[in-house]
Amino acid sequence: MSLALRLADSGGEMSTPTISYKNHRFPPQVIARAVWLYFRFPLSLRMVEEMLLERGIVVSYETIRRWGRKFGPAYARQLRRRKPSRKDIWHLDEVVISIAGRKHWLWRAVDQDGYVLDEIVQTRRNTKAAKRLLIRLLKKQGMAPKRIITDKLRSYSAARRDVMPNVEHRSHKGLNNRAENSHLPLRKRERIMQGFRSVGGLQRFISIFSAVRNLFVASHKKRSALTTHIHRVRATAQWNAVTAELV
Repeated sequence: MSLALRLADSGGEMSTPTISYKNHRFPPQVIARAVWLYFRFPLSLRMVEEMLLERGIVVSYETIRRWGRKFGPAYARQLRRRKPSRKDIWHLDEVVISIAGRKHWLWRAVDQDGYVLDEIVQTRRNTKAAKRLLIRLLKKQGMAPKRIITDKLRSYSAARRDVMPNVEHRSHKGLNNRAENSHLPLRKRERIMQGFRSVGGLQRFISIFSAVRNLFVASHKKRSALTTHIHRVRATAQWNAVTAELV
């Protein structure tokens, strides 16, 4: 057994692949590589096209776009999610994003390790929008957190009283750097992509982008070079298992 698979096995059970590449001219490894490059790094579709060409793979950026739309969501669904804990601390924040000249808000929740728990694009920055995020989080996580941390936006306090009144809430801008910093990778992508063209396109992109980032980026806890390397090897092994062709 390879080192990557042994390390992956020691880290827990992998997801069973359910991806079908039937009727596609390119092999699964090429498709998965293209999707990984696009969602893992701040690259444009044309940059990915050029990188594949350097490897002797001639494929258009439009084909890479179609692969991302078709296989990206399937890959994201298969990636293993970290099991929630009652000790979790949720950091909530919202950031404005312009789509087709209109202002929208991306609401995001991360845990104490910087792992993205959920994010949703909404047209409002009010209590109703904050409640929608909290309800989605409870449904996905299956349990309430130990504490939530937000900035001074009052909508969070009102939403928390209605949705999870027994959960501790700390509201302080200085405490919420983890959630605010979580927006930076998407901001880089936004510049590379020259903005997003639709709400649906942004929501679809972030669901894949964050799932891939959650897998490959280590937590914010201090790690040695060796443990970081092992984390990346395990992540690569899991990615290869998730994107493998179903036999």
